[in-house]
Amino acid sequence: MTEELFREDGYLRECTAEVLRSDGRGVVLDRTVFYCMGGGQPGDTGKLVDAGGREMAVLDTRKDEASGDILHLLDEHAEAPAVGTQITARIDWDRRHRLMRMHSCMHVLCAVIPHGVTGGSISDGRGRLDFDMQETLDKQQVTEALNRIIAEDHPMSMRWITDAELAGNLELVRTMSVQPPSGSGHVRLVHFEGVDLQPCGGTHVASTGEIGPVRVDKIEKKGKHNRRVAVVFAE
Repeated sequence: MTEELFREDGYLRECTAEVLRSDGRGVVLDRTVFYCMGGGQPGDTGKLVDAGGREMAVLDTRKDEASGDILHLLDEHAEAPAVGTQITARIDWDRRHRLMRMHSCMHVLCAVIPHGVTGGSISDGRGRLDFDMQETLDKQQVTEALNRIIAEDHPMSMRWITDAELAGNLELVRTMSVQPPSGSGHVRLVHFEGVDLQPCGGTHVASTGEIGPVRVDKIEKKGKHNRRVAVVFAE
C-alpha cells in the first residue's frame, strides 16, 4: 500500500518515491503527497519527475477500486516510468492550497448551519453542502457568520481514534449520505478549535484565518428537506 504522506501533513509539496506499478491505469508509488479524490475533494494534479529531469504531468489522482492503490493518472500519450524508477512526486501547490482552504471553509459552514449534511462537493474556488433542513437561509447572514469565524483564526488539529470509538460516538458524524473514512481500524478526526469536530480524510489549512474572505454565492431549495449552500472565495 502507498504511504499517504498527505494524511499527516497537508503542506508537503513533494516527496521522493519509487514506482511500484506502472500500466494503463496509472502510476502507483510507494509513498505520495498526492491526495486521491474522495470525501468531495478532487484528486491532486502535478507532475512526476525522474532522475534525468523528465517531467510527466499528473492529470488526476484516484483510488483503484479493485486494488485500493492510489493511481497517479498520466496523459494517455505519456511514456510512463518503469517499475523501480526513483522519482520526485510534486503537486500543483497553488491548486491544492485553494482546495485546502475551501475544504476547511466547509467545516466552518457546518458550524454556521447546525443540521445534518446530505451531500456536498469541493472544486477549485468553490464548495457546496446540502443540509437536511426546511428553514429559509439568508445569504448575507450566512456570509457574515462564515467570515466572522474565519477571521477569528481558530487553529486546526488532528487526532486518530479507533473505528470502535467512532461507532460509540456517532454524534461526531455530520454527513448523512457518505460514511466517514473508516474500515482500516482507525479514523482521523479534524478539529477546528471551538468551531467543528468531525471525522474527515481531506486536507485542511492550519487555522481558519488562512481560508480568507468568502461569500455565499447561492442558496437553493432542492427539496422539502434540502437546502443547498454554495460558497466561493470573495476575491
